[in-house]
Amino acid sequence: MAITQALCNSFKQELLQGLHDLDGHTLKMALFTSSATLDATTTAYSTTNESSGTGYTAGGATLANVAVSLSGTTAFVDFDNVSFTSATISDAAGALIYNSSASNRAIAVIDFGSTKSVSSGTLTITLPTASATTALIRVS
Repeated sequence: MAITQALCNSFKQELLQGLHDLDGHTLKMALFTSSATLDATTTAYSTTNESSGTGYTAGGATLANVAVSLSGTTAFVDFDNVSFTSATISDAAGALIYNSSASNRAIAVIDFGSTKSVSSGTLTITLPTASATTALIRVS
């Protein structure tokens, strides 16, 4: 099992088919254990090997303040960092960003590099600065 960071292949095709309205649909981030298999071939959110614990609900958190921008020839998506408060989570190795408004279709996989945990605190997923060269979701 492995989590490999990637923009999902199905998402790229679905963009051209007009299935995603990134700043109009509800986007979510779900956490997964190191037992999950998530990579560019992931097509949809599933509860298989999803993290669990106090302060975390299956399906994850809704992304807030989603905005689509253009810089030069690159379009990118920005959204707030994601926090799970009053949480006890011991098994978060990665995350899946997905579109819950479009049949839970997968958008991007994030590999944390190691398993993250929190005990009776706040687990915050700090995202890179949104720009044409650093945003997690970008199309050039």
